[in-house]
Amino acid sequence: MMRQYMETKKEYPDCILFYRLGDFYEMFFDDALTASKELEITLTGKNCGLEERAPMCGVPYHAVDGYLNRLVSKGYKVAICEQMEDPATAKGLVKRDVVRIVTPGTNLDTQALDESRNQYIMCIVYIADRYGLSVADVTTGDYFVSEIDDSEKLFDEIYRYMPSELICNEAFYMSGMDLDLLKEKLGITIYTLDAWYFDDEICARTLKDHFHVGALEGLGLADYDCGVIAAGALLKYLLETQKQDLSHITGLTVYASGKYMLLDSSTRRNLELCETLREKQKRGSLLWVLDKTKTAMGARTLRKYIEQPLIRKKDIEERLDAVAELKDQAISREEIREYLSSVYDLERLMCKITYQSANPRDLIAFERSLSMLPHIRCILQDMSSTLLKELYQELDPLEDLCALIQKAIVDDPPIAMKEGGIIKDGYHEEVDRLRTAKSKGKEWLARLEEQEREKTGIKNLRIRYNKVFGYYLEVTNSFKNLVPDYYTRKQTLANAERYIIPELKELEDTILGAEDKLYALEYELYSEVRDAIAAEVLRIQKTAKAVAQIDAFASLALTAERNQYVRPKINEKGTIDIRDGRHPVVEKMIPSEMFIANDTYLDDKKNRISVITGPNMAGKSTYMRQTALIVLMAQIGSFVPASSANIGLVDRIFTRVGASDDLASGQSTFMVEMTEVANILRNATSKSLLILDEIGRGTSTFDGLSIAWAVIEHISNSKLLGAKTLFATHYHELTELEGKISNVNNYCIAVKEKGDDIIFLRKIVKGGADKSYGIQVARLAGVPESVTSRAKEIVEELVQADITTRIKDIAVQGGEKPKIKAKHYDEVDLAQMSLFDTVKDDDVIQEIEDLDLANLTPIDALNTLYQLQNKLKNRW
Repeated sequence: MMRQYMETKKEYPDCILFYRLGDFYEMFFDDALTASKELEITLTGKNCGLEERAPMCGVPYHAVDGYLNRLVSKGYKVAICEQMEDPATAKGLVKRDVVRIVTPGTNLDTQALDESRNQYIMCIVYIADRYGLSVADVTTGDYFVSEIDDSEKLFDEIYRYMPSELICNEAFYMSGMDLDLLKEKLGITIYTLDAWYFDDEICARTLKDHFHVGALEGLGLADYDCGVIAAGALLKYLLETQKQDLSHITGLTVYASGKYMLLDSSTRRNLELCETLREKQKRGSLLWVLDKTKTAMGARTLRKYIEQPLIRKKDIEERLDAVAELKDQAISREEIREYLSSVYDLERLMCKITYQSANPRDLIAFERSLSMLPHIRCILQDMSSTLLKELYQELDPLEDLCALIQKAIVDDPPIAMKEGGIIKDGYHEEVDRLRTAKSKGKEWLARLEEQEREKTGIKNLRIRYNKVFGYYLEVTNSFKNLVPDYYTRKQTLANAERYIIPELKELEDTILGAEDKLYALEYELYSEVRDAIAAEVLRIQKTAKAVAQIDAFASLALTAERNQYVRPKINEKGTIDIRDGRHPVVEKMIPSEMFIANDTYLDDKKNRISVITGPNMAGKSTYMRQTALIVLMAQIGSFVPASSANIGLVDRIFTRVGASDDLASGQSTFMVEMTEVANILRNATSKSLLILDEIGRGTSTFDGLSIAWAVIEHISNSKLLGAKTLFATHYHELTELEGKISNVNNYCIAVKEKGDDIIFLRKIVKGGADKSYGIQVARLAGVPESVTSRAKEIVEELVQADITTRIKDIAVQGGEKPKIKAKHYDEVDLAQMSLFDTVKDDDVIQEIEDLDLANLTPIDALNTLYQLQNKLKNRW
């Protein structure tokens, strides 16, 4: 047995081997040491012919799922080695084989999965500066492929799918991608595969064999060389680990990364689309507000909508039409939602059915789900919007499968598949006969016993049973003379004789074989029903997708109705005009009467950039994020929180909101901020929406102001970028850009001053703030009065040296460098204000002439020379 174990382990060296021995899965040697530590179970030993006992630990087979989940969640692969024959009937060593390898991306245990999100496994291939990308969810059958030519876009795709497991070739592992970030921060388990997985011919053949096509063109992969390798390697890996034909993976979706709005990781986090920034909880996210779905399929679909906003006007309008119709027809919508309440997760049930792991209760759940489909379809037939009409056509009621289950499977079956009690009476004649034999055997025996007493006159004749002789007639010696000739002696006892007759032998064969035969036949018939359902996987998956979309649209419609959302208009002119916009999450977290609605207007002409000033806590970040969320909601096909909204399509949304140290990679807060800014300026387009909050913090005031100033100049220039931007800042000096850059406009958060206190009105108004109110906010936060009072004295002193009045004289035109008017030149401290220096040659000559060389020390001479040289370098 141990030799068999070692041979099996040699085939799966990278897995923890769960080796079935009776009622336990046992682990030995290094696997036992690892598992006992990770699972906190007792480590024992076993004699195996070696000098020392082999380390061993084990888990009960009936509780294996919990242990599997714990190991897999920690990144381990587990190979399940089962007994392939009954130990009671096996001759010699029981045959065993690995039936499945469980990995983080292929765990099928529903208890371990979040039903509201997909469990993706991703394959990335790096070849010749291109990335082939393939993603699959084995629990639903989803399967995607794409190609990407940029590492930043690749990271965005990884963050969009958030796979549990990532497999790759050696070249990707060595490509310089930040794998530590993927492993530690995103919790993705990464494995490199052997080179043969990525062989061109093997990958192409694997795809063609699985999808039964003669050429890859039939799958839409003609122009995806890297994509073919990624998809083929992923499919090969799944076939190797699952030991199944994966018949529920029925299609391969080829997509280009430009089909959806691109959202980078910072934007997803900052806008809190599916989870909150700090607690990583659903509550407090946009998904929390919009998700009123009734099914797990609908919840996953709605999450996909939020993570993948559309960029084509036609697609968005079709979704909006569907949501509008369901919003207007509230009674029909609520009927649909009522029926959806009884629909289970058809996609994942289908996976269990094709894996032959679905139990009888899964089939009953499946049947009850299917029984709702005709009612949903009946309501849909009166809908007029394009998408709902299409979904009506795609929604197969599957009445034949529903009828099959209703006819074959009992209403309340057991979980076990091989212990009978599954098949309904009347479905199969032999089952009925065997069930009758099993249940009425005692009656038959009692009747035969009574008949023989009457025929023979033996009053104490008994029919008895033991495992050695089976059933027999027992007669005591006192009545032995009455035993008829047709009784055949079977055994002689001290005080009795045991006999057998043909009628009793026939009953014995019927009764004793009935239970085993019944259980075997019921399992066979159950398997036939399950396989009949599995054969219709395409119909079922198509229907499941339709149900999921209906559920998602109904959820958006209900949310729109409850929260007084309006249908946005969609334009391709680049104008974003939002009236009385509200933050969809914040307004749900506070009393509705406390939320202050605000307008937003951006376009590609004179209103490209809004510079927003005002104190902390006044609502700048909320206002900017609500604008981004309203645009995003419109592009997923949702109604929006506003009194009216006209949304110009954007290809990307970028946010730069808040930052923190990344000490592990040696980056300060300012470095993190600048890295994000660099990413935005390099990847944004004129059709993007930028949300920039407090650019330039974390460094000196002059450096920060200079960077913020230069960023606005860059964005405003249509030749360099020209993106629509909301730019919040505490540098109220930047308000001077209005009027000097034609497409920059000032807005501020209205504040009411009351003595030394302030009241936040949270209303965006035209104009710029000339104060930051930092000391007042510090007082509100609870900073001791001694500190705030002293700060007030210091700020009054510093105001005397304020540079605001100087900056007002800076002229910015056509990308020219700022110049300070001559009348203020003598007021500017050149040592501190190098950004605004304007140096003339005559000034430097005059300084040289005025030097007292006789009294200059060598170090003073070098410092003076250094300063003069810098002045000449900085002159404009």
